[in-house]
Amino acid sequence: MDPNLIGESAAVLTSCFWTFSSLLFTLAGRRLGSFSVNAYRSLMAIGLLLCAHVVLLGTLLPVASGGQWFWLGLSGIVGLGIGDFGLFAAYVTIGPRLSVLIQASSPIFASLSAYFMLGEPLPQLAILGIAVTLSGIIVVILEREETSEEKLEEQLVAKKRKTIGVLFGTISAMGQGFGLVLSKKGIYLDVSVAMNPVSAALIRMILASAFVWICALFVGKLPALRQAATDKRGMKYTAAGAIVGPFVGMTLSMVAVSYTQPGIAQTLMSLMPIFIIPVIWIIYRERTSWRGILGALVTVIGVAILFLT
Repeated sequence: MDPNLIGESAAVLTSCFWTFSSLLFTLAGRRLGSFSVNAYRSLMAIGLLLCAHVVLLGTLLPVASGGQWFWLGLSGIVGLGIGDFGLFAAYVTIGPRLSVLIQASSPIFASLSAYFMLGEPLPQLAILGIAVTLSGIIVVILEREETSEEKLEEQLVAKKRKTIGVLFGTISAMGQGFGLVLSKKGIYLDVSVAMNPVSAALIRMILASAFVWICALFVGKLPALRQAATDKRGMKYTAAGAIVGPFVGMTLSMVAVSYTQPGIAQTLMSLMPIFIIPVIWIIYRERTSWRGILGALVTVIGVAILFLT
């Protein structure tokens, strides 16, 4: 089979799995709360990654320098600790469709931070991709909800909730973008130590989980976490999301990047804003307006321009 076809198929499947993981984490977050989902998801992901690390590399923990542990750990705290908390909070507040769309802006923050932190060039075509991506997201954010039959107070509450959700989604996109650049710095910090993607993912998740649980200790969230653990359905949603998204999705993403051009792989892995629309309609019977569909298409086109530059 053509290696490019394998890579492209894996990239499309990655988008599919990440789309379904967004639904599972939304269901889990509405039962357990975004903080609890992030805390338990990180522990489950560590367990899965440890098993994969032993099977693929023959060691329990990654072999890495102190500097790599620092930068990859920092990227985990920023991207998975803070960024994913914002993402799960956005899922609960504004739902998976709009959250996934805002998440598509994370490459913008990655490109900008790489420009300022690593000195990577930012071509004019990439700037065009950033502008197109932002245009698509803004079109959807500014679309009016069907609230003609609601009271004014209910409309104001809905508007406030949407604003808060968009803020959470932006925090998530910023965390993911900055975290990606920090992880790149960590992976290539010591050229004498070959860093496997599974090892990098495991280091990021270990430090992110430690950060989340330390925060839980200091802000008094441990009782809430213990209570969340008793919700069997919520924990099942969390476990399923951890398997489908961070584990299977991550593995497929590595296959995609290995077998096809990175720009094509990243573009195909960014189709979630489009894939989520029919899924939301089938599961929730929530129809998306023409403006929402157009905004999603424009956003994906902008991401494609940015990645293929």
